[in-house]
Amino acid sequence: MTIEAKFELTYPGFSLDVDLELPGHGVTVLFGPSGCGKTTLLRCIAGLSRASRGRLIINGDTWQDGATFVPVHQRPLGYVFQEASLFAHLSIRRNLQYGQSRIAEADQRVALDRAIALLGIGHLLERKPAGLSGGERQRVAIARALLTSPRLLLMDEPLAALDLARKHEILPYLERLHSELDIPVIYVTHAPDEVARLADHIVVMDAGRAIASGPLTETLARLDLPIRLGEDAGVVLDAVVAERDAAWHLARVAFAGGSLWVRDGGQAIGQPVRIRILARDVSIALAHVTGTSIQNCLSATIGEMADDSHPALSLTRLSLGPSPLLARLTRRSAFELGLVPGKPVWVQIKAVALIG
Repeated sequence: MTIEAKFELTYPGFSLDVDLELPGHGVTVLFGPSGCGKTTLLRCIAGLSRASRGRLIINGDTWQDGATFVPVHQRPLGYVFQEASLFAHLSIRRNLQYGQSRIAEADQRVALDRAIALLGIGHLLERKPAGLSGGERQRVAIARALLTSPRLLLMDEPLAALDLARKHEILPYLERLHSELDIPVIYVTHAPDEVARLADHIVVMDAGRAIASGPLTETLARLDLPIRLGEDAGVVLDAVVAERDAAWHLARVAFAGGSLWVRDGGQAIGQPVRIRILARDVSIALAHVTGTSIQNCLSATIGEMADDSHPALSLTRLSLGPSPLLARLTRRSAFELGLVPGKPVWVQIKAVALIG
């Protein structure tokens, strides 16, 4: 299953020109700075903006091409905006029922009770939107979008209007949607933490163009176009909690290619998690190192090497089995260690962020 999206659109002072093939499952994040074209692309996919030249095929069904343009109200999609836009005069229950009423009963794929449970809003049903927090309103808006039984869910920076506490409140619910519903999501954000927690696939936008597109881990590990989620380059790996050391408040997380000790976040044994490792937190040695405070030392193989943003630095891609890793070191260190592609080494990982 795939999503084919090709659009050319020109406004005064801005043009969009993208040609993408996206997975028809999971969460695809459109990432980039403000004004780069993320929302314009999302609006073209929704049919809210009509590109002069465009093609949109959703899992085999044509929504737009040279001869076809399915209007937005006929597209089986849900759209969640930055603002919840709930009906102020209706209770939360009736807001949800409005979303559900747009779909014939035979075509309803998400039950009201399930949407309520997924978003944790059962205690809000008899209240009005004015009595809800920003995070609660946005959870209701997402539930209402799900009740239209969409074949595609579009989310345009749904957390941008929330403060940090409300954002942390709602992210676990978005992760539940990710894991429990088989509805492809295209999610717009410029927030690195949302990318790291939610994305399966990433499209990096700049000046109306898609400058990179691919699975999250592999795309973040590219050296030809290092993508920095915030302060530094690094990778995000899918892992599972394998062991807990209660005495030291540590947990061991296993991933394809190895395992790492991290601070115990309270997740259950066997629970899927994500880990983020920054290039600046990885050092390289030619032999296994002992007598150090660094707990994580793994065998790896040197892959590609490239100059970094400063002429003194080098960015190196390594392989931990099938999993990629990035390391930043000085070019002098790389020379003195004799680092070349294919060379076996040991990596010391100084810090690992456990996500979710």
